[in-house]
Amino acid sequence: LETAYNPPPVARWGLSKTYQAHAGPVSSVAVHPSKPIVATASDDGTWKMWSLNSTELIMSGDGHKGWLSGIAFAPGGRQLATSAEDATVKIWDFEKSRCVQTLMEHTQAVWGIAYMSDSPDFLASASMDHTAKLWDLSTGRCRQTFRGHVDAVNSICFQPYSNNLCTGSGDKTVSLWDCRSGLCIQTFYGHKNAINSVSFSLQGDTIVSADADGTCRIWDVRRVAEIQAVSAGRHPCNQAVFDPSGKIVAAACDDATIRCFDTSKGQLLQTMAGHADAVQCCAFATDSSLLVSGGSDNSFRTWAG
Repeated sequence: LETAYNPPPVARWGLSKTYQAHAGPVSSVAVHPSKPIVATASDDGTWKMWSLNSTELIMSGDGHKGWLSGIAFAPGGRQLATSAEDATVKIWDFEKSRCVQTLMEHTQAVWGIAYMSDSPDFLASASMDHTAKLWDLSTGRCRQTFRGHVDAVNSICFQPYSNNLCTGSGDKTVSLWDCRSGLCIQTFYGHKNAINSVSFSLQGDTIVSADADGTCRIWDVRRVAEIQAVSAGRHPCNQAVFDPSGKIVAAACDDATIRCFDTSKGQLLQTMAGHADAVQCCAFATDSSLLVSGGSDNSFRTWAG
């Protein structure tokens, strides 16, 4: 009998370029869905958009009061959203070169934002006020408020191909919510410290969550079960994301490294050093050709596969 052998994924990322991007830490990065463009948000209160081909600054914006925590391109890539300390979310239109909407129903800082994967009209936000919200951008109104966490909601993402969204909280839990009813449909327990980040695989069947003691946990959504728990070191893990294949997780760590893991076995594949301070965020290009990271050294870096 012949047995099929699936070799483990290989991570061979090398530092490509370094951008001295901001006057403060880079808190969030986003890769344009179809163009070689990266957007960055910073503690300096600004966001910027960069060409990966020319390394030039394309556009920048300010208008929030205080630090920025999140940035996301809309599906289609014609707008982006930012979240900030000032408890607001702003929508920026590239053709108009200005802010076209400000969403203001949170009562404390907004920690994260995410667009619904197939619609530029729906955006979710996560806040220090212990809630998450779903916004209809065609009307500018809050469609749903998700209540249940007993600490700050630090991260949020939509489940692909569904009406569900996922939140990670300072209360050490990961929750899955039905956007239509506003109800929590699943809670994942296991973290022993505050959760900094949650992210779905593109396939929509697994979640990776990262916490303040450096642990990343991978969850099977259908079985509501933990698949893997991997340590990214003794420092906080600030963000963890799947590559487009769902076979590799990249973790942005407080010790100035990015660690890549095999999702099926939890094996460390690569440790990437280059930042001079904590790595706050990371994101893959949609074609897996590039990994982007942002750090407390005020820079963002691109890593080529």
